[in-house]
Amino acid sequence: MAELWEGAYDSGSHSNGIYHQNLRMEPMYEAFLCPLTKQIMRDPVTLENGLTFEREAIEKWFKECRDSGRKPICPLTLKELNSTDLNPSIALRNTIEEWTQRNEAAQLDVARGSLTLSSSENDVLQALEYVIDICRKSRSNKHIVRNAELIPLIADVSKHSSRKVRCKALETLRIVAEEDDDNKEAIAAGDTIRTIVKFLPHEQYQEREQAVSLLYELSKSESLCEKIGGVSGAILILVGMSSSKSENLLIVEKAEKTLENLERCEKNVRQMAENGRLQPLLRLLLEGSHKTQLSMAAYLGELVLSNDVKVYVARSAGSTLVDVMKSGNKEAREDALKALNQISSYEISAKILIEAGILPPLVKDLFTVGPHQLPMRLKELAATVLVNIVSSGANFESIPLGPSNQTLVSEDIVHNLLHLISNTGPAIECKLLQVLVGLTSSSTSIKNIVAAIKSSGATISLIQFVEAPQREVRMAAIKLLHNIAPYMGQELADALRVTVGQLSSLVQVIAENNGISEEQAAAAGLLADLPERDSGLTHRLLEERAFDIVISKVVSIRQGETRGSRFVNPFLEGLVRILSRLTYLLDEPDIVSIVREHNLTALFTDLLQMSGLDKVQMVSAMALENLSQQSKHLTKVQVHPQPSFCLSIFPCLSKQPDTSGLCRVHGGLCSVKESFCLLEGRAVEKLVACLDHQNEKVVEASLAALCTLLDDGVNIQEGVMVLYEADGIKPILDVLLESRTEILRRRAVWAVERILRTEEIAYDISGDQNVGTALVEAFRHGDYTTRQTAEQALKHIDKLPNFSGIFTKKGG
Repeated sequence: MAELWEGAYDSGSHSNGIYHQNLRMEPMYEAFLCPLTKQIMRDPVTLENGLTFEREAIEKWFKECRDSGRKPICPLTLKELNSTDLNPSIALRNTIEEWTQRNEAAQLDVARGSLTLSSSENDVLQALEYVIDICRKSRSNKHIVRNAELIPLIADVSKHSSRKVRCKALETLRIVAEEDDDNKEAIAAGDTIRTIVKFLPHEQYQEREQAVSLLYELSKSESLCEKIGGVSGAILILVGMSSSKSENLLIVEKAEKTLENLERCEKNVRQMAENGRLQPLLRLLLEGSHKTQLSMAAYLGELVLSNDVKVYVARSAGSTLVDVMKSGNKEAREDALKALNQISSYEISAKILIEAGILPPLVKDLFTVGPHQLPMRLKELAATVLVNIVSSGANFESIPLGPSNQTLVSEDIVHNLLHLISNTGPAIECKLLQVLVGLTSSSTSIKNIVAAIKSSGATISLIQFVEAPQREVRMAAIKLLHNIAPYMGQELADALRVTVGQLSSLVQVIAENNGISEEQAAAAGLLADLPERDSGLTHRLLEERAFDIVISKVVSIRQGETRGSRFVNPFLEGLVRILSRLTYLLDEPDIVSIVREHNLTALFTDLLQMSGLDKVQMVSAMALENLSQQSKHLTKVQVHPQPSFCLSIFPCLSKQPDTSGLCRVHGGLCSVKESFCLLEGRAVEKLVACLDHQNEKVVEASLAALCTLLDDGVNIQEGVMVLYEADGIKPILDVLLESRTEILRRRAVWAVERILRTEEIAYDISGDQNVGTALVEAFRHGDYTTRQTAEQALKHIDKLPNFSGIFTKKGG
């Protein structure tokens, strides 16, 4: 852009000279001009013949004479000179200087009058060109421009409506500022820097170029760096320009150099880091003075970093921060911990910090007691970093904490963590509980943690945190207990039965109605993982009215009244598992009454249709199995009076009992609500549909529930027909053919043997070679019970001889 405008003004250089001439107060005397250059002399000198020339011009003339082998001659008279001595014409020089000063003052006055927003474009441009001209002639003229108070006027016309004027004003300010710190300060006075910054994102690249060039010039003054950085958006815009792929290369270069100059101010370095330019901050962190290093570490802890940046910082400065944490004073360690807390919050960067050796000093800071221990606020910070590190999923069994080769999951270390949890305030309690949550979330380390909890006797103390008034502490404790429940469910159940308040607190968490939280999902999962056949715990839950709450929540979710939470699925899974506890105690009349009251058979049947929630479908099928097993005991069998003597002699005269309305399978009056009948509840078709499920656990549970229709104590033949009418025979045979698990094969062989007792079906199946082969495989490779059952099934389809009909019984 500069070249574009310079070309424009080159074409008008003659008019510019006229402009200068028109401004003169006094005429120019001929004696002021050098005969050789025709320009006003600045350093006039006189020859021996009395003629005066500009020193530089006459010296050049004499050199040309010598170079050509001629004797020196006067350029005007062309006569040979005896001497080339040059005598300064001091009087003339003083006269010229006085004349120049008077005229320049006049010219500056005229320029001042033209540097207004109301002046015409041409007048302003000529005035600016004049200022540029005199500044380029002499550095001393820059002082004159400043003393004449032209700088604020030039700054003002940078807001002119003419784009040409704006560009020329920015260029003029840059030239005025070059190699003159006082002028830089004068330009920075007032609101000028803010105005310059406003040009940086301008749509016209000429204005952007002039603005960034001027800003670069000003940034050479260290005293102005903070002021430039203090303008809102300045550093953000410069960072964007310096990294732009589409910007003019000159602009990119100037923006980059400006930022490099601004790095001399720590405040600017912080701003750059906020806007993604972290290298200056990291350079100061690694190479700065001790005080600067601490300042940068502290600020790093306040930044919100993207994950990619966290990885970059961990690789660049992780070791330095760990070293500060190891050996620094308390203030230094606090700053380092703040930075490490920020960096460690991403899995990859946390693993880099582990490699840098963060774990040993971190654990030492937590466990150290006495005069050298950290203040509690720093222990809390160390615990927070440890939470981040543990959440990385690293293999902590293989990471030693010191020369003793103990690890984070060693028994003594876990004991210390448990002791610290019980002897600190809520903030650190919460963080250390979260550490244990992280360690128990790993399948490789949870057994170590569970063993340490058992050996320390800390079960009761951990359960007590369920009643903590601080929500975060309570949630961390519930998540920890949820994680360990599959490994020590009975211990937790025993503790919850005997302690006061904790079970009630868990139920209250589940009962909350502010959406579905992670805490609720964890509480439901915890109770769901406790032994389902623990009668005492189930009765305690009844006392807390837990099942009423659970049923209400399940119905609400099923009806779509509760949506949108990412915890809804694990919450529902936990609720259904809690509810299924009731089906394991159906030998107790009060439990049967509750199941009837809430019609749980219908509810579990409905839950079979929760596609995508395998655990819900599996647990629902298991519950239906338990319920259906009771149907033969709960069905109402009609009692008929004994026939009279005559009717017993002549039965043809008696009226046959009415069997209409009786259950085909159970032989009595059945209903889904009262006797939990699968037929009445229309559950058979839904269970058959689950036999095609990809999850074999769902298939196992569904097949087990269907097998209750073929069990001893029911009408097996009618049970077979019910399955036949529900299109369930083929899916059961398919389960046998696939034999995905040993449990499925055993269950399928048992069901097929019962089905084959119906001759018509046995006849149809006998021609299926695949079924015969599957039964033979079960006969050969199954366990003892399966082999016996497979043998009976093979006899039904004549694959094995039935020897029982060959031999005559004794006494026959």
